[in-house]
Amino acid sequence: MKWNLRLAAAQRGVWKASELQQMLAERGLVISAGKMSGLWSGNPASIKLDDLDVICAVLGCGVADVLIPEPDKVRQPDAAPGRIAAVAGTRVTPRRRDGRSLPPA
Repeated sequence: MKWNLRLAAAQRGVWKASELQQMLAERGLVISAGKMSGLWSGNPASIKLDDLDVICAVLGCGVADVLIPEPDKVRQPDAAPGRIAAVAGTRVTPRRRDGRSLPPA
């Protein structure tokens, strides 16, 4: 997902992080300067869904305006799960977790 708060805010006439921070505080969401910097710069470490609700309410936008999906960045599986060992050409030998050997087959 791409965080798009700055553009969503700009499209609604909010150009400064401090301005948005004040608007959020008026709605009961007090954000520290450090957290606001992370939200505004485009690299938030995390965000609560309740906070996202307040952001969307203040900006008058939807979640799709703030979060943009990037499906191309999702890693595709290399092979079907049952075929991984066969593709690699290796034999998988089961082992016990306690280090003891398994009974003969």
